[in-house]
Amino acid sequence: MTTVPEVATTPEVLESEFSLVTAVTRLDFLSRRDNVAVDGPNDRADDDDDWASFKALGTSLDVDEALELLALGEVVARKAHAHRQLGIRAALRGGADWQQIGRALGISPRAAWERHVSWLDGQAAARRDGDVDALDADTVAAARQLAGRRPA
Repeated sequence: MTTVPEVATTPEVLESEFSLVTAVTRLDFLSRRDNVAVDGPNDRADDDDDWASFKALGTSLDVDEALELLALGEVVARKAHAHRQLGIRAALRGGADWQQIGRALGISPRAAWERHVSWLDGQAAARRDGDVDALDADTVAAARQLAGRRPA
């Protein structure tokens, strides 16, 4: 009997295949399918804050779909984080200050600035380590200048 090698469903594999919008759409589809099976026909499957549906009653997803659901959650988180940085840069270019950016993120202005600069540091390090998808040195420098000094 020949065994077929299992195709790994990892965030790295899915991240290259799905845009953020497509990943969110697929994640929502699988999640709703699973929630319908768990909740039953009389419960409301589309209550986003209904954690009562988190029961061990079963799933309509097979193992591969359940693993895809898990990996897609990670993909969405990663892509959303990258989009957050794009949003910060767009807000700065548009004239927003760190008070406004912090408020939009639900954190202090200083924390928003520190997270952004830390992300820029990570981009610079990744580029030095050979990651061609990371921001280049000129882009990081321009982003640092745009970010300005740490708010008080």
